[in-house]
Amino acid sequence: MKLMWQYTMKYKFLVLVNLVCAFGFVLIELGLPTLLAQMIDVGVKNKDFDYVQTLGWYMLLVVLVGISLNIGLGISTARITSSITADIRDDLFAKTQTYSHIEYEKFGMASLITRVTNDAYQIMLFLQNILRMGLITPVMFGMSLFMVFRTSSSLGMYVLAALPILLLGVVAIAKISDPLSMKQQRNLDKMNSILRENLSGLRVIRAFVKEDFEEQRFESVNEAYASSSKKLFWLMAFAQPGFFFLFNIVMVIIIWTGSVQISQGSLEVGTLIAFIEYIFHALFSFMLFATVFMLYPRAAVSAGRIQEALAVEPAIVNPIDGIVETKTAGYLAFRQVTFAYPGQSETPVIRKISFTAQPGETVAFIGSTGSGKSTLVQLIPRFFDASEGVVELDGHDVRTYQLPALRKKIGYIPQKALLFSGTIAENLRYGKEDATEEEIIHALTIAQAIEFVSALPKGIHTKVSEGGSNLSGGQKQRLAIARAIIRQPELYIFDDSFSALDYQTDAKLRAALYPITRQATVIIVAQRVGTIRHADKIIVLNEGQIVGAGTHEDLLVTCPVYYDIASSQLTEEELKK
Repeated sequence: MKLMWQYTMKYKFLVLVNLVCAFGFVLIELGLPTLLAQMIDVGVKNKDFDYVQTLGWYMLLVVLVGISLNIGLGISTARITSSITADIRDDLFAKTQTYSHIEYEKFGMASLITRVTNDAYQIMLFLQNILRMGLITPVMFGMSLFMVFRTSSSLGMYVLAALPILLLGVVAIAKISDPLSMKQQRNLDKMNSILRENLSGLRVIRAFVKEDFEEQRFESVNEAYASSSKKLFWLMAFAQPGFFFLFNIVMVIIIWTGSVQISQGSLEVGTLIAFIEYIFHALFSFMLFATVFMLYPRAAVSAGRIQEALAVEPAIVNPIDGIVETKTAGYLAFRQVTFAYPGQSETPVIRKISFTAQPGETVAFIGSTGSGKSTLVQLIPRFFDASEGVVELDGHDVRTYQLPALRKKIGYIPQKALLFSGTIAENLRYGKEDATEEEIIHALTIAQAIEFVSALPKGIHTKVSEGGSNLSGGQKQRLAIARAIIRQPELYIFDDSFSALDYQTDAKLRAALYPITRQATVIIVAQRVGTIRHADKIIVLNEGQIVGAGTHEDLLVTCPVYYDIASSQLTEEELKK
Protein backbone atom coordinates (compact mmCIF):
# COMPACT_ATOMS: atom_id res chain seq x y z
CA MET A 1 0.00 0.00 0.00
CA LYS A 2 2.96 2.28 0.70
CA LEU A 3 4.05 2.19 -2.95
CA MET A 4 0.55 3.10 -4.20
CA TRP A 5 0.25 5.87 -1.62
CA GLN A 6 3.60 7.40 -2.67
CA TYR A 7 2.56 7.58 -6.30
CA THR A 8 -0.96 8.83 -5.48
CA MET A 9 0.40 11.73 -3.42
CA LYS A 10 2.13 13.11 -6.53
CA TYR A 11 -1.32 14.24 -7.67
CA LYS A 12 -2.57 15.99 -4.53
CA PHE A 13 -4.80 18.49 -6.37
CA LEU A 14 -6.59 15.76 -8.32
CA VAL A 15 -6.95 13.72 -5.12
CA LEU A 16 -8.51 16.78 -3.44
CA VAL A 17 -10.95 17.16 -6.36
CA ASN A 18 -11.69 13.45 -6.05
CA LEU A 19 -12.44 13.78 -2.33
CA VAL A 20 -14.71 16.82 -2.81
CA CYS A 21 -16.67 15.04 -5.55
CA ALA A 22 -16.92 11.86 -3.45
CA PHE A 23 -18.17 13.61 -0.30
CA GLY A 24 -20.52 15.80 -2.32
CA PHE A 25 -21.98 12.75 -4.06
CA VAL A 26 -22.58 11.04 -0.70
CA LEU A 27 -24.45 14.06 0.64
CA ILE A 28 -26.58 14.19 -2.50
CA GLU A 29 -27.38 10.47 -2.35
CA LEU A 30 -28.44 10.68 1.31
CA GLY A 31 -30.30 13.93 0.82
CA LEU A 32 -32.71 12.41 -1.70
CA PRO A 33 -34.35 9.91 0.73
CA THR A 34 -34.79 12.72 3.28
CA LEU A 35 -36.59 14.87 0.70
CA LEU A 36 -38.65 11.86 -0.38
CA ALA A 37 -39.74 11.19 3.20
CA GLN A 38 -40.81 14.83 3.58
CA MET A 39 -42.71 14.68 0.31
CA ILE A 40 -44.70 11.59 1.43
CA ASP A 41 -45.20 12.38 5.13
CA VAL A 42 -46.08 16.06 4.63
CA GLY A 43 -47.06 16.73 1.01
CA VAL A 44 -48.84 13.50 0.05
CA LYS A 45 -50.36 12.90 3.50
CA ASN A 46 -51.78 16.45 3.64
CA LYS A 47 -52.56 16.50 -0.10
CA ASP A 48 -50.38 19.62 -0.45
CA PHE A 49 -49.46 19.24 -4.11
CA ASP A 50 -47.64 22.60 -4.25
CA TYR A 51 -45.34 21.31 -1.52
CA VAL A 52 -44.89 18.06 -3.45
CA GLN A 53 -44.06 19.98 -6.66
CA THR A 54 -41.58 22.25 -4.87
CA LEU A 55 -39.76 19.28 -3.34
CA GLY A 56 -39.83 17.57 -6.74
CA TRP A 57 -37.94 20.49 -8.28
CA TYR A 58 -35.46 20.40 -5.40
CA MET A 59 -34.96 16.68 -5.96
CA LEU A 60 -34.35 17.25 -9.69
CA LEU A 61 -31.73 19.90 -8.88
CA VAL A 62 -30.10 17.56 -6.36
CA VAL A 63 -29.98 14.78 -9.00
CA LEU A 64 -28.32 17.10 -11.55
CA VAL A 65 -25.71 18.18 -9.01
CA GLY A 66 -25.14 14.51 -8.11
CA ILE A 67 -24.63 13.61 -11.77
CA SER A 68 -22.09 16.46 -12.16
CA LEU A 69 -20.19 15.34 -9.06
CA ASN A 70 -20.18 11.72 -10.27
CA ILE A 71 -18.78 12.79 -13.64
CA GLY A 72 -16.12 14.87 -11.86
CA LEU A 73 -15.27 11.86 -9.70
CA GLY A 74 -14.88 9.66 -12.77
CA ILE A 75 -12.67 12.16 -14.62
CA SER A 76 -10.37 12.81 -11.65
CA THR A 77 -10.10 9.07 -10.93
CA ALA A 78 -9.19 8.31 -14.56
CA ARG A 79 -6.58 11.08 -14.60
CA ILE A 80 -4.99 9.92 -11.35
CA THR A 81 -4.88 6.19 -12.13
CA SER A 82 -3.64 6.55 -15.71
CA SER A 83 -0.91 8.98 -14.56
CA ILE A 84 0.15 6.70 -11.70
CA THR A 85 0.34 3.67 -14.01
CA ALA A 86 2.43 5.65 -16.52
CA ASP A 87 4.74 6.82 -13.70
CA ILE A 88 5.21 3.28 -12.38
CA ARG A 89 6.04 1.96 -15.85
CA ASP A 90 8.44 4.85 -16.54
CA ASP A 91 10.20 4.32 -13.22
CA LEU A 92 10.41 0.56 -13.71
CA PHE A 93 11.80 0.96 -17.22
CA ALA A 94 14.32 3.58 -16.05
CA LYS A 95 15.36 1.28 -13.18
CA THR A 96 15.91 -1.67 -15.50
CA GLN A 97 18.27 0.52 -17.55
CA THR A 98 20.55 0.66 -14.49
CA TYR A 99 20.55 -3.12 -14.02
CA SER A 100 23.66 -5.14 -14.67
CA HIS A 101 23.54 -8.60 -16.21
CA ILE A 102 23.36 -9.98 -12.66
CA GLU A 103 20.00 -8.29 -11.94
CA TYR A 104 18.56 -9.38 -15.29
CA GLU A 105 19.51 -12.98 -14.51
CA LYS A 106 18.05 -12.66 -11.00
CA PHE A 107 14.60 -11.48 -12.11
CA GLY A 108 14.41 -12.96 -15.60
CA MET A 109 13.29 -11.09 -18.69
CA ALA A 110 9.74 -12.52 -18.67
CA SER A 111 9.19 -11.52 -15.04
CA LEU A 112 10.38 -7.95 -15.66
CA ILE A 113 8.04 -7.62 -18.64
CA THR A 114 5.13 -8.90 -16.51
CA ARG A 115 5.95 -6.39 -13.76
CA VAL A 116 5.99 -3.47 -16.20
CA THR A 117 2.78 -4.52 -17.95
CA ASN A 118 0.40 -6.73 -15.94
CA ASP A 119 1.46 -5.79 -12.39
CA ALA A 120 1.16 -2.07 -13.17
CA TYR A 121 -2.26 -2.79 -14.71
CA GLN A 122 -3.43 -4.61 -11.55
CA ILE A 123 -2.50 -1.57 -9.47
CA MET A 124 -4.41 0.67 -11.88
CA LEU A 125 -7.54 -1.50 -11.52
CA PHE A 126 -7.32 -1.42 -7.74
CA LEU A 127 -6.78 2.35 -7.59
CA GLN A 128 -9.68 2.95 -9.96
CA ASN A 129 -11.93 1.08 -7.55
CA ILE A 130 -10.48 2.59 -4.39
CA LEU A 131 -10.67 6.17 -5.68
CA ARG A 132 -14.24 5.76 -6.90
CA MET A 133 -15.90 3.31 -4.52
CA GLY A 134 -13.24 3.09 -1.84
CA LEU A 135 -13.63 6.76 -0.94
CA ILE A 136 -17.40 6.94 -1.30
CA THR A 137 -18.37 3.69 0.44
CA PRO A 138 -16.84 4.27 3.92
CA VAL A 139 -18.36 7.76 4.08
CA MET A 140 -21.65 6.52 2.64
CA PHE A 141 -21.68 3.62 5.10
CA GLY A 142 -20.92 5.81 8.13
CA MET A 143 -23.44 8.53 7.27
CA SER A 144 -26.09 5.99 6.24
CA LEU A 145 -25.66 4.17 9.54
CA PHE A 146 -26.02 7.47 11.39
CA MET A 147 -29.24 8.26 9.49
CA VAL A 148 -30.53 4.71 10.15
CA PHE A 149 -30.25 5.08 13.94
CA ARG A 150 -31.43 8.69 13.78
CA THR A 151 -34.58 7.58 11.96
CA SER A 152 -35.34 4.40 13.99
CA SER A 153 -32.93 2.93 16.52
CA SER A 154 -35.07 -0.19 17.00
CA LEU A 155 -34.92 -1.11 13.29
CA GLY A 156 -31.24 -0.12 13.13
CA MET A 157 -30.34 -2.99 15.49
CA TYR A 158 -31.09 -5.48 12.69
CA VAL A 159 -28.48 -3.79 10.49
CA LEU A 160 -25.97 -3.79 13.33
CA ALA A 161 -26.46 -7.55 13.85
CA ALA A 162 -25.60 -8.27 10.18
CA LEU A 163 -22.30 -6.33 10.15
CA PRO A 164 -20.10 -8.89 12.05
CA ILE A 165 -21.15 -11.62 9.60
CA LEU A 166 -20.29 -9.40 6.63
CA LEU A 167 -16.94 -8.44 8.18
CA LEU A 168 -15.94 -12.06 8.84
CA GLY A 169 -16.79 -12.93 5.23
CA VAL A 170 -14.59 -10.13 3.89
CA VAL A 171 -11.59 -11.10 6.06
CA ALA A 172 -11.93 -14.80 5.13
CA ILE A 173 -12.05 -14.03 1.40
CA ALA A 174 -8.99 -11.75 1.66
CA LYS A 175 -7.01 -14.48 3.48
CA ILE A 176 -7.87 -17.09 0.85
CA SER A 177 -7.25 -14.83 -2.17
CA ASP A 178 -3.75 -13.65 -1.11
CA PRO A 179 -1.82 -16.90 -1.84
CA LEU A 180 -3.95 -17.50 -4.93
CA SER A 181 -2.98 -14.07 -6.31
CA MET A 182 0.71 -14.75 -5.69
CA LYS A 183 0.47 -18.12 -7.45
CA GLN A 184 -1.42 -16.55 -10.35
CA GLN A 185 1.30 -13.91 -10.95
CA ARG A 186 4.09 -16.50 -10.78
CA ASN A 187 2.32 -18.66 -13.33
CA LEU A 188 1.91 -15.62 -15.56
CA ASP A 189 5.70 -15.06 -15.34
CA LYS A 190 6.31 -18.67 -16.41
CA MET A 191 3.81 -18.40 -19.25
CA ASN A 192 5.47 -15.23 -20.58
CA SER A 193 8.88 -16.89 -20.30
CA ILE A 194 7.81 -19.93 -22.34
CA LEU A 195 6.08 -17.75 -24.93
CA ARG A 196 9.18 -15.56 -25.29
CA GLU A 197 11.46 -18.59 -25.68
CA ASN A 198 9.07 -20.15 -28.20
CA LEU A 199 8.89 -17.07 -30.41
CA SER A 200 12.64 -16.39 -30.35
CA GLY A 201 13.56 -20.05 -30.84
CA LEU A 202 10.91 -20.95 -33.41
CA ARG A 203 13.40 -22.15 -36.04
CA VAL A 204 15.18 -24.46 -33.59
CA ILE A 205 11.84 -25.87 -32.37
CA ARG A 206 10.77 -26.62 -35.93
CA ALA A 207 14.18 -28.04 -36.86
CA PHE A 208 13.97 -30.57 -34.00
CA VAL A 209 10.23 -31.18 -34.51
CA LYS A 210 9.44 -30.13 -30.95
CA GLU A 211 6.18 -28.28 -31.60
CA ASP A 212 4.14 -30.84 -29.64
CA PHE A 213 6.55 -30.71 -26.70
CA GLU A 214 6.38 -26.88 -26.59
CA GLU A 215 2.58 -26.98 -26.84
CA GLN A 216 2.43 -29.35 -23.87
CA ARG A 217 4.86 -27.21 -21.89
CA PHE A 218 2.83 -24.07 -22.54
CA GLU A 219 -0.47 -25.88 -21.93
CA SER A 220 0.76 -27.10 -18.53
CA VAL A 221 1.64 -23.59 -17.31
CA ASN A 222 -1.45 -22.10 -18.94
CA GLU A 223 -3.68 -24.62 -17.12
CA ALA A 224 -1.96 -23.79 -13.81
CA TYR A 225 -2.60 -20.08 -14.44
CA ALA A 226 -6.20 -20.78 -15.46
CA SER A 227 -6.71 -22.95 -12.37
CA SER A 228 -5.57 -20.22 -9.94
CA SER A 229 -7.62 -17.64 -11.87
CA LYS A 230 -10.73 -19.84 -11.71
CA LYS A 231 -10.36 -20.23 -7.95
CA LEU A 232 -10.15 -16.46 -7.57
CA PHE A 233 -13.16 -15.90 -9.82
CA TRP A 234 -15.16 -18.60 -8.00
CA LEU A 235 -14.32 -16.90 -4.73
CA MET A 236 -15.54 -13.55 -6.01
CA ALA A 237 -18.57 -15.18 -7.66
CA PHE A 238 -19.74 -16.70 -4.36
CA ALA A 239 -19.00 -13.56 -2.35
CA GLN A 240 -21.48 -11.26 -4.07
CA PRO A 241 -24.54 -13.59 -3.93
CA GLY A 242 -23.70 -14.26 -0.27
CA PHE A 243 -23.75 -10.55 0.50
CA PHE A 244 -27.02 -10.07 -1.37
CA PHE A 245 -28.59 -13.03 0.43
CA LEU A 246 -27.80 -11.53 3.81
CA PHE A 247 -28.83 -8.09 2.55
CA ASN A 248 -32.24 -9.40 1.44
CA ILE A 249 -32.85 -11.20 4.76
CA VAL A 250 -32.21 -7.93 6.64
CA MET A 251 -34.51 -6.04 4.26
CA VAL A 252 -37.36 -8.57 4.71
CA ILE A 253 -37.07 -8.39 8.49
CA ILE A 254 -37.05 -4.58 8.47
CA ILE A 255 -40.01 -4.26 6.09
CA TRP A 256 -42.00 -6.76 8.19
CA THR A 257 -41.15 -5.00 11.47
CA GLY A 258 -41.69 -1.56 9.92
CA SER A 259 -45.13 -2.58 8.64
CA VAL A 260 -46.11 -3.66 12.15
CA GLN A 261 -44.94 -0.30 13.54
CA ILE A 262 -46.89 1.61 10.85
CA SER A 263 -50.06 -0.32 11.72
CA GLN A 264 -49.49 0.60 15.38
CA GLY A 265 -49.04 4.28 14.41
CA SER A 266 -45.47 4.51 15.76
CA LEU A 267 -43.89 4.92 12.30
CA GLU A 268 -44.75 6.97 9.20
CA VAL A 269 -44.81 5.44 5.69
CA GLY A 270 -42.39 8.06 4.31
CA THR A 271 -40.02 7.49 7.22
CA LEU A 272 -39.98 3.74 6.49
CA ILE A 273 -39.25 4.36 2.80
CA ALA A 274 -36.41 6.73 3.73
CA PHE A 275 -35.20 4.17 6.28
CA ILE A 276 -35.10 1.45 3.60
CA GLU A 277 -33.10 3.80 1.38
CA TYR A 278 -30.62 4.45 4.17
CA ILE A 279 -30.28 0.71 4.83
CA PHE A 280 -29.79 0.08 1.13
CA HIS A 281 -27.00 2.66 1.00
CA ALA A 282 -25.42 1.34 4.22
CA LEU A 283 -25.36 -2.34 3.29
CA PHE A 284 -24.72 -1.83 -0.41
CA SER A 285 -21.81 0.54 0.28
CA PHE A 286 -20.40 -2.03 2.73
CA MET A 287 -20.68 -4.68 0.03
CA LEU A 288 -18.94 -2.45 -2.53
CA PHE A 289 -16.17 -1.67 -0.04
CA ALA A 290 -15.80 -5.38 0.62
CA THR A 291 -15.43 -5.94 -3.14
CA VAL A 292 -12.69 -3.31 -3.27
CA PHE A 293 -11.04 -4.85 -0.23
CA MET A 294 -11.06 -8.26 -1.92
CA LEU A 295 -9.13 -6.76 -4.85
CA TYR A 296 -6.41 -5.62 -2.48
CA PRO A 297 -4.48 -8.94 -2.14
CA ARG A 298 -3.89 -9.10 -5.89
CA ALA A 299 -2.87 -5.44 -6.01
CA ALA A 300 -0.64 -5.94 -2.96
CA VAL A 301 1.14 -8.84 -4.67
CA SER A 302 1.70 -6.72 -7.79
CA ALA A 303 2.84 -3.72 -5.73
CA GLY A 304 5.28 -5.95 -3.85
CA ARG A 305 6.76 -7.27 -7.09
CA ILE A 306 7.13 -3.75 -8.46
CA GLN A 307 8.66 -2.52 -5.20
CA GLU A 308 11.11 -5.42 -5.30
CA ALA A 309 12.25 -4.43 -8.80
CA LEU A 310 12.55 -0.74 -7.86
CA ALA A 311 14.35 -1.35 -4.55
CA VAL A 312 17.12 -3.63 -5.81
CA GLU A 313 20.58 -2.06 -5.81
CA PRO A 314 22.42 -2.72 -9.10
CA ALA A 315 25.75 -4.53 -8.80
CA ILE A 316 27.27 -2.02 -11.24
CA VAL A 317 27.00 1.41 -9.60
CA ASN A 318 27.39 4.63 -11.58
CA PRO A 319 29.56 7.03 -9.52
CA ILE A 320 27.86 10.45 -9.52
CA ASP A 321 31.17 12.33 -9.18
CA GLY A 322 33.00 9.99 -11.52
CA ILE A 323 35.46 10.92 -14.26
CA VAL A 324 33.96 12.34 -17.45
CA GLU A 325 37.10 13.44 -19.35
CA THR A 326 40.70 12.26 -19.60
CA LYS A 327 43.86 13.76 -21.09
CA THR A 328 44.74 10.58 -22.97
CA ALA A 329 42.60 8.34 -25.17
CA GLY A 330 42.69 4.58 -25.75
CA TYR A 331 45.27 3.39 -23.20
CA LEU A 332 44.04 0.11 -21.73
CA ALA A 333 45.60 -1.99 -18.98
CA PHE A 334 44.55 -5.11 -17.11
CA ARG A 335 46.41 -5.53 -13.83
CA GLN A 336 46.13 -8.95 -12.18
CA VAL A 337 42.42 -9.18 -13.02
CA THR A 338 40.38 -12.10 -11.71
CA PHE A 339 36.65 -12.49 -12.29
CA ALA A 340 34.06 -14.97 -11.02
CA TYR A 341 30.32 -14.79 -11.60
CA PRO A 342 28.30 -14.10 -8.43
CA GLY A 343 27.81 -17.29 -6.45
CA GLN A 344 30.72 -18.97 -8.25
CA SER A 345 33.64 -17.42 -6.38
CA GLU A 346 35.35 -20.82 -6.11
CA THR A 347 35.63 -21.12 -9.90
CA PRO A 348 36.86 -17.84 -11.47
CA VAL A 349 36.26 -17.51 -15.20
CA ILE A 350 39.54 -15.63 -15.65
CA ARG A 351 42.56 -15.54 -13.31
CA LYS A 352 45.37 -13.03 -12.84
CA ILE A 353 45.09 -11.47 -16.31
CA SER A 354 47.60 -8.69 -17.06
CA PHE A 355 48.26 -6.93 -20.38
CA THR A 356 48.37 -3.45 -21.90
CA ALA A 357 47.11 -1.94 -25.16
CA GLN A 358 47.59 1.53 -26.60
CA PRO A 359 46.34 3.64 -29.54
CA GLY A 360 47.41 2.30 -32.92
CA GLU A 361 47.79 -1.20 -31.50
CA THR A 362 45.64 -4.27 -32.18
CA VAL A 363 45.47 -6.82 -29.39
CA ALA A 364 43.71 -10.11 -30.12
CA PHE A 365 42.45 -12.90 -27.86
CA ILE A 366 42.10 -16.50 -28.91
CA GLY A 367 41.46 -19.71 -27.05
CA SER A 368 39.14 -22.66 -26.73
CA THR A 369 35.43 -22.26 -26.02
CA GLY A 370 34.89 -21.28 -22.39
CA SER A 371 38.40 -19.92 -21.90
CA GLY A 372 37.01 -16.51 -20.80
CA LYS A 373 37.67 -14.37 -23.89
CA SER A 374 34.26 -12.67 -24.10
CA THR A 375 34.01 -12.32 -20.33
CA LEU A 376 37.36 -10.54 -20.28
CA VAL A 377 36.40 -7.84 -22.79
CA GLN A 378 33.03 -7.31 -21.08
CA LEU A 379 34.92 -6.03 -18.02
CA ILE A 380 36.11 -2.99 -20.02
CA PRO A 381 32.68 -1.28 -20.47
CA ARG A 382 31.70 -2.54 -16.99
CA PHE A 383 29.07 -5.05 -17.98
CA PHE A 384 30.65 -6.84 -15.02
CA ASP A 385 33.20 -5.68 -12.43
CA ALA A 386 36.44 -7.49 -11.72
CA SER A 387 36.42 -9.62 -8.57
CA GLU A 388 40.10 -8.85 -8.02
CA GLY A 389 42.61 -6.58 -9.72
CA VAL A 390 42.05 -3.42 -11.74
CA VAL A 391 40.92 -2.65 -15.29
CA GLU A 392 42.35 0.74 -16.30
CA LEU A 393 41.40 2.97 -19.21
CA ASP A 394 43.54 6.05 -19.82
CA GLY A 395 45.21 5.64 -16.46
CA HIS A 396 42.01 5.40 -14.39
CA ASP A 397 40.16 2.44 -12.91
CA VAL A 398 37.04 1.94 -15.05
CA ARG A 399 34.99 1.89 -11.82
CA THR A 400 35.86 5.57 -11.23
CA TYR A 401 34.27 6.72 -14.52
CA GLN A 402 30.71 7.86 -14.93
CA LEU A 403 29.20 5.02 -16.94
CA PRO A 404 28.02 7.13 -19.94
CA ALA A 405 31.49 8.76 -20.18
CA LEU A 406 33.23 5.37 -20.03
CA ARG A 407 31.02 3.74 -22.62
CA LYS A 408 31.21 6.68 -25.02
CA LYS A 409 34.92 5.94 -25.31
CA ILE A 410 34.16 2.43 -26.52
CA GLY A 411 32.77 1.00 -29.72
CA TYR A 412 31.50 -2.43 -28.69
CA ILE A 413 30.42 -5.02 -31.23
CA PRO A 414 28.92 -7.99 -29.34
CA GLN A 415 29.32 -11.65 -30.16
CA LYS A 416 25.64 -11.84 -31.08
CA ALA A 417 24.77 -8.93 -33.34
CA LEU A 418 21.58 -7.28 -32.14
CA LEU A 419 19.56 -4.85 -34.23
CA PHE A 420 16.46 -2.96 -33.15
CA SER A 421 13.16 -2.55 -34.95
CA GLY A 422 13.33 0.55 -37.13
CA THR A 423 15.29 1.45 -40.24
CA ILE A 424 18.92 0.63 -41.00
CA ALA A 425 19.73 4.34 -40.66
CA GLU A 426 18.06 4.50 -37.22
CA ASN A 427 20.07 1.48 -36.10
CA LEU A 428 23.35 3.08 -37.17
CA ARG A 429 22.39 6.32 -35.43
CA TYR A 430 22.51 4.38 -32.17
CA GLY A 431 26.23 4.95 -32.56
CA LYS A 432 25.89 8.65 -33.41
CA GLU A 433 22.52 10.38 -33.07
CA ASP A 434 23.23 13.22 -35.52
CA ALA A 435 24.96 11.10 -38.17
CA THR A 436 24.36 12.33 -41.72
CA GLU A 437 23.47 10.04 -44.61
CA GLU A 438 27.03 10.51 -45.95
CA GLU A 439 28.47 9.29 -42.63
CA ILE A 440 26.09 6.33 -42.62
CA ILE A 441 27.04 5.33 -46.15
CA HIS A 442 30.75 5.76 -45.32
CA ALA A 443 30.39 3.45 -42.27
CA LEU A 444 28.47 0.89 -44.34
CA THR A 445 31.16 0.97 -47.01
CA ILE A 446 33.93 0.25 -44.49
CA ALA A 447 31.83 -2.53 -42.91
CA GLN A 448 31.36 -4.13 -46.36
CA ALA A 449 27.60 -3.69 -46.01
CA ILE A 450 26.95 -1.03 -48.66
CA GLU A 451 26.46 -3.58 -51.44
CA PHE A 452 23.56 -5.48 -49.87
CA VAL A 453 22.04 -2.31 -48.32
CA SER A 454 22.04 -0.55 -51.72
CA ALA A 455 20.26 -3.56 -53.24
CA LEU A 456 17.38 -3.21 -50.76
CA PRO A 457 14.26 -1.39 -52.09
CA LYS A 458 14.61 1.57 -49.72
CA GLY A 459 18.34 1.41 -49.06
CA ILE A 460 19.31 2.74 -45.62
CA HIS A 461 15.64 3.51 -44.96
CA THR A 462 14.67 -0.17 -45.19
CA LYS A 463 12.83 -1.42 -42.13
CA VAL A 464 14.62 -3.88 -39.87
CA SER A 465 12.40 -6.42 -38.11
CA GLU A 466 12.66 -7.00 -34.36
CA GLY A 467 16.08 -8.46 -33.61
CA GLY A 468 17.01 -8.13 -37.31
CA SER A 469 15.12 -11.30 -38.19
CA ASN A 470 14.76 -10.23 -41.84
CA LEU A 471 18.56 -10.16 -42.29
CA SER A 472 21.17 -12.91 -42.38
CA GLY A 473 23.74 -13.41 -39.63
CA GLY A 474 26.54 -11.92 -41.74
CA GLN A 475 24.43 -8.90 -42.69
CA LYS A 476 23.55 -8.23 -39.05
CA GLN A 477 27.21 -8.48 -38.03
CA ARG A 478 28.30 -5.98 -40.67
CA LEU A 479 25.58 -3.52 -39.65
CA ALA A 480 26.64 -3.91 -36.00
CA ILE A 481 30.24 -3.15 -37.01
CA ALA A 482 29.07 -0.09 -39.00
CA ARG A 483 27.17 1.12 -35.93
CA ALA A 484 30.42 1.11 -33.94
CA ILE A 485 32.47 2.65 -36.76
CA ILE A 486 30.14 5.65 -37.13
CA ARG A 487 30.81 6.46 -33.46
CA GLN A 488 34.57 6.85 -34.06
CA PRO A 489 35.45 5.65 -30.55
CA GLU A 490 38.83 5.64 -28.82
CA LEU A 491 38.66 1.89 -28.22
CA TYR A 492 37.13 -0.77 -30.50
CA ILE A 493 36.04 -4.12 -29.04
CA PHE A 494 35.26 -6.79 -31.62
CA ASP A 495 33.84 -9.70 -29.60
CA ASP A 496 34.01 -12.49 -32.18
CA SER A 497 32.30 -10.04 -34.54
CA PHE A 498 33.64 -11.60 -37.77
CA SER A 499 32.44 -15.16 -37.12
CA ALA A 500 29.51 -14.99 -39.58
CA LEU A 501 31.62 -13.53 -42.42
CA ASP A 502 33.30 -15.51 -45.15
CA TYR A 503 37.11 -15.28 -45.37
CA GLN A 504 37.07 -12.88 -48.33
CA THR A 505 34.65 -10.43 -46.67
CA ASP A 506 36.56 -10.78 -43.40
CA ALA A 507 39.83 -9.82 -45.11
CA LYS A 508 38.26 -6.89 -46.99
CA LEU A 509 36.60 -5.56 -43.84
CA ARG A 510 39.80 -5.71 -41.76
CA ALA A 511 41.74 -3.99 -44.54
CA ALA A 512 39.10 -1.21 -44.71
CA LEU A 513 39.12 -0.88 -40.93
CA TYR A 514 42.86 -0.31 -40.67
CA PRO A 515 42.96 3.35 -41.86
CA ILE A 516 40.17 4.50 -39.50
CA THR A 517 41.46 2.60 -36.47
CA ARG A 518 45.12 3.68 -36.69
CA GLN A 519 44.59 6.27 -33.95
CA ALA A 520 42.41 3.97 -31.84
CA THR A 521 43.01 0.88 -29.75
CA VAL A 522 41.56 -2.31 -31.19
CA ILE A 523 40.65 -5.37 -29.12
CA ILE A 524 39.61 -8.48 -31.06
CA VAL A 525 38.16 -11.72 -29.74
CA ALA A 526 38.20 -14.41 -32.40
CA GLN A 527 38.05 -18.13 -33.03
CA ARG A 528 39.72 -17.95 -36.43
CA VAL A 529 43.48 -17.56 -36.63
CA GLY A 530 43.12 -15.93 -40.06
CA THR A 531 41.22 -13.01 -38.46
CA ILE A 532 43.95 -12.16 -35.94
CA ARG A 533 47.24 -13.38 -37.43
CA HIS A 534 48.27 -9.79 -38.32
CA ALA A 535 47.51 -8.38 -34.85
CA ASP A 536 50.32 -6.56 -33.03
CA LYS A 537 49.83 -8.82 -30.02
CA ILE A 538 47.95 -12.08 -29.70
CA ILE A 539 47.04 -13.31 -26.22
CA VAL A 540 46.20 -16.99 -25.88
CA LEU A 541 43.79 -17.99 -23.10
CA ASN A 542 43.26 -21.46 -21.73
CA GLU A 543 40.95 -22.19 -18.78
CA GLY A 544 40.88 -18.50 -17.86
CA GLN A 545 44.63 -17.95 -17.81
CA ILE A 546 47.15 -16.47 -20.23
CA VAL A 547 49.28 -19.28 -21.64
CA GLY A 548 50.93 -17.30 -24.40
CA ALA A 549 51.41 -13.77 -25.73
CA GLY A 550 53.18 -12.40 -28.79
CA THR A 551 52.89 -12.21 -32.55
CA HIS A 552 51.51 -14.97 -34.74
CA GLU A 553 55.01 -16.11 -35.72
CA ASP A 554 56.30 -16.10 -32.14
CA LEU A 555 53.36 -18.05 -30.77
CA LEU A 556 53.66 -20.78 -33.38
CA VAL A 557 57.05 -21.53 -31.83
CA THR A 558 56.53 -20.72 -28.14
CA CYS A 559 52.87 -21.64 -27.41
CA PRO A 560 51.67 -25.24 -27.98
CA VAL A 561 48.03 -24.26 -27.40
CA TYR A 562 48.20 -21.62 -30.14
CA TYR A 563 50.02 -24.00 -32.46
CA ASP A 564 47.30 -26.62 -32.01
CA ILE A 565 44.59 -24.04 -32.84
CA ALA A 566 46.51 -22.72 -35.85
CA SER A 567 47.38 -26.16 -37.23
CA SER A 568 43.70 -27.16 -37.10
CA GLN A 569 42.76 -24.15 -39.27
CA LEU A 570 45.76 -23.47 -41.53
CA THR A 571 47.55 -25.58 -44.11
CA GLU A 572 51.22 -26.55 -43.75
CA GLU A 573 52.18 -23.86 -46.27
CA GLU A 574 50.22 -21.18 -44.37
CA LEU A 575 51.88 -22.21 -41.10
CA LYS A 576 55.33 -21.75 -42.65
CA LYS A 577 54.55 -18.28 -44.05
